[in-house]
Amino acid sequence: MEILWFLIAMGLLVAVLGPYIRRRRAGLRLVEPGSPDAADPANYGFARQEDLDVRVPGPDEDLMDALTAVQGTGQWQAASQLLAGTPKDGELRWQRVQAFGGAAALELAAQPGTGAQWLKSWRLQAAKDAGGAQVHAELLVQQAWRHSGGVGSEDHRIILEEAREACRKAALLSPGDPVPYLTELAVARGLGYPESEFDRLWAQVIDRAPHHMGAHLAALQYWCEKWHGSREKADAFAHAAAARAPKGSLLAALPLFAVYEHTPEVVLTNYWESAVVTRAVEGALYAVHHARPDDPVLPLVRHMLLSFLVPMERWAEAMEQVRHIDGYVGALPWSASQDPAAQYAVYRALAVAGYEANGGSPATLPH
Repeated sequence: MEILWFLIAMGLLVAVLGPYIRRRRAGLRLVEPGSPDAADPANYGFARQEDLDVRVPGPDEDLMDALTAVQGTGQWQAASQLLAGTPKDGELRWQRVQAFGGAAALELAAQPGTGAQWLKSWRLQAAKDAGGAQVHAELLVQQAWRHSGGVGSEDHRIILEEAREACRKAALLSPGDPVPYLTELAVARGLGYPESEFDRLWAQVIDRAPHHMGAHLAALQYWCEKWHGSREKADAFAHAAAARAPKGSLLAALPLFAVYEHTPEVVLTNYWESAVVTRAVEGALYAVHHARPDDPVLPLVRHMLLSFLVPMERWAEAMEQVRHIDGYVGALPWSASQDPAAQYAVYRALAVAGYEANGGSPATLPH
């Protein structure tokens, strides 16, 4: 079954990456099932596709324990206690609020009117709890983007306006906390805030957390060509943030996300060898190498790097990213797909095949 899984992944890969992946002299080729030359991700101890966690970009045992508790018992206290003990200005609080809001949104989509009773109880029984207010605002944002009638629809606008009010109420409950303002960045994008209004909101964010990577990723969306900016504005925003980044900050990787947002749908082979892509990838690799190993943003950057290193055929570096992030796919670019686990599995399969085609093996991959 493992070989069949790999061959299916390779077939999907041809469709996904075929137009721009170039085979080198040690090129890749499909082999017969059972062949000793067949590359199999399972040989490296990587997770099976069906076991990949689509909720988060990397491990967070405390979050998983709290999610299990609130969803299994309906008791919201575990979530409240976790957020209360998570620093306000750090990346981890933002990721956890997103995870709780996303879990509630998925429950409500599956069980309209009856799902996410734990969050309803949280808001009713502890209306002044800042964590509950933030999760509620995030729930509304995720409902608007994922489960409304789509961008431009009346439902989308109404839910986002409700989310904006929820963000502002949440901000009053926790002065100095950047999270409500980060959540409003997605509202600003959806409602099309004028640049002057967006700048005022952004000032509230950076006053509280000037080097917050999650905030910069959210703001970058606004400045992208597909929303309210342009390629030039997005690049300027990303490079300015990278230039101001303190030592060890993953903001140096922000230009890679700007390149991703403006990668053309039809990509020619030489795109992956261009100076723009190469500089962005090198900057992200530099940031990764100098970041704290426990930086909660690190998995986000590694996921994005994998999606570039594979078409660039930098197999060993691609495998290094897989080694660190495997098991979790709750991050761009996979989360933009209808099936994040399948999309990630395709890239992982090619990384393994390319690594082995160039002399690599499970024995040569660092652990």
